[in-house]
Amino acid sequence: MADIGAYLKKHTEALVKDVGIEAACEITGKSKATLGRYYSDNAEHADRFMPVDAVAQLENAAAYPHVTSALADLQGITLSYNNGRNSDSPRTGGVNSDVIALSQRFAMLMTEYQSAIEDGIITVNEAKRLLKETSMLQQVLIEMKLHLEEESVS
Repeated sequence: MADIGAYLKKHTEALVKDVGIEAACEITGKSKATLGRYYSDNAEHADRFMPVDAVAQLENAAAYPHVTSALADLQGITLSYNNGRNSDSPRTGGVNSDVIALSQRFAMLMTEYQSAIEDGIITVNEAKRLLKETSMLQQVLIEMKLHLEEESVS
């Protein structure tokens, strides 16, 4: 359970940072200290997690549903993410631009990985950078999936 808690706290932190701490305080009506406790790795806050209503409010304002995605990952569920777009709004680019973006993101991930393993040890900061790159890669794959779904329906 401790590993799950740490995983959720990391994604909670990513969510708050995505929105911005000041904006997160305004959106949720919670203080900086309270929000910080939700992702703190201190033992005294180990059992403290952000309420789901606050997660929903923040994910509505965020560029990516960090906590929802983490919960899905923990259950082995794949999400289809439309980046807040409704079906009537046109999506920019297409599969070709997605393939290019995918190649670029994968190259960035491999660059981070190469840098991280040079000394044979992946530090916490290196792992965070790798996690960020894998999340960005996942977002590109979801966009590509949506473009492919659009093209298969047309």
